[in-house]
Amino acid sequence: MGLLDVLDARLGDGLENMLCSHHTRRLRRLGWGEVLDGESTGWFTPLRPVQHGNSVEILVDGATAFPVVAKAIENARKYVHIANWHASPDFRLTREPGAPQLRELLSAAAERVPVRVLMWAGPPVPMFEPTRKRALAAQKAFWDSGAVRCELDARERTMHCHHEKVVIVDDVAFVGGLDMTAVEGDRHDSPEHPPRDLGWHDHVAKLEGPVVAEVAAHFAARWLEIAGETLPAPEVPPEAGSSSVQLVRTIPEKTYSFAPHGDFSLLDSYLRALRAAESLIYVENQFLWSPEITEVLLEKLRRPPSDEFRMVLLLPQKPSNGADTTRGQLGRLLDADTDDRLVAATLVAHGDAPVYVHAKLSIVDDRWMSIGSANLNEHSLFNDTEVNVVTDDASVVRATRLRLWSEHLEADVSGPAHRVVDEVWRTELEGSGRVTSLPGVSRRAGRLQGPLRGLLVDG
Repeated sequence: MGLLDVLDARLGDGLENMLCSHHTRRLRRLGWGEVLDGESTGWFTPLRPVQHGNSVEILVDGATAFPVVAKAIENARKYVHIANWHASPDFRLTREPGAPQLRELLSAAAERVPVRVLMWAGPPVPMFEPTRKRALAAQKAFWDSGAVRCELDARERTMHCHHEKVVIVDDVAFVGGLDMTAVEGDRHDSPEHPPRDLGWHDHVAKLEGPVVAEVAAHFAARWLEIAGETLPAPEVPPEAGSSSVQLVRTIPEKTYSFAPHGDFSLLDSYLRALRAAESLIYVENQFLWSPEITEVLLEKLRRPPSDEFRMVLLLPQKPSNGADTTRGQLGRLLDADTDDRLVAATLVAHGDAPVYVHAKLSIVDDRWMSIGSANLNEHSLFNDTEVNVVTDDASVVRATRLRLWSEHLEADVSGPAHRVVDEVWRTELEGSGRVTSLPGVSRRAGRLQGPLRGLLVDG
């Protein structure tokens, strides 16, 4: 490492320490100090209730998830509530001949039940999508299509957004990373990832059981603040399975009166689970540039909790923004990986076409899983509104990992996780399959962009 690299690394460390100290002071001031002050571990945060007796089904990629959502809307008997970063009125949830546009699908449902759509209003200045003009046009199209009520939420922090992706239909909730729009990419990818302009790998959790009432209550609280309408208290559905599920959130302070001091349970949930890891951390995420998260990952690589411990990171080849920021953090992780425990990979379609990893799913020890809308950056963990769901149902978690690894690697992945990492993941990275090593790791200029970006946009 040359002198410039050493200076760069030290400056980066100093900036990250400033950012982390700022976050700690901010959360202490708000009464959330225990999130960053402590070293607690566990599968659930004590800051949110845990709901028992639920069913959790993970729907992988849009071609699988959207038809299930469309069917639920078509069969709605009580209500349809949607909270998205953006929803396009002309978007079709399926690509079958004659499939209705979203506005048509919702308008038909609105003839029977109340339909409410809550979207981000877009940035005050047109710096990135969806622009405020696009959001207003979408709102008008939904209103004009019938009895669909659409409201725009402009209570974002400066340079941040409302990012959650939630659909509640009667006694079923969908929580994940997919928006009902074609803005910035093709959401209709399938687990086979056929070549296309830009494939889009993502997940949605289909939930049934008591936790659905909590998702519905979260929507109702936001809706009251923005639309001024008090919704009936959600009915608690009967038990539908054996999974314990926790709804965790990011809500910045001073955004809503129902959470004046914010809600940072999503960050607490992640930190507790990652600290608890003994044998495996598996992450699929669009971004990885939160210093609070990477510090825990670094500690695991520097002091592995077991001989079997492995870490697999599945990230996009070219994120929509923050590419060098993620690469800078990844460079730190690779430098700390002196025992070859870390695999950093991305997805490609057959024919080497890119697949955009937009996912927000993490698994620890086949015992904990988090899925939702939150990226692993300052935006999602401190400043955007986000919703994830967490489960400690080992059977669901392990089945999800095996399914994803089987699809990505196109190989037998049933063996012990550490052996699959060493013998299958590493072999496939050198082949011509669906996974390849993540390129372009930054160890210099990109190393600085994470803390600089955080200091500039964080409040």
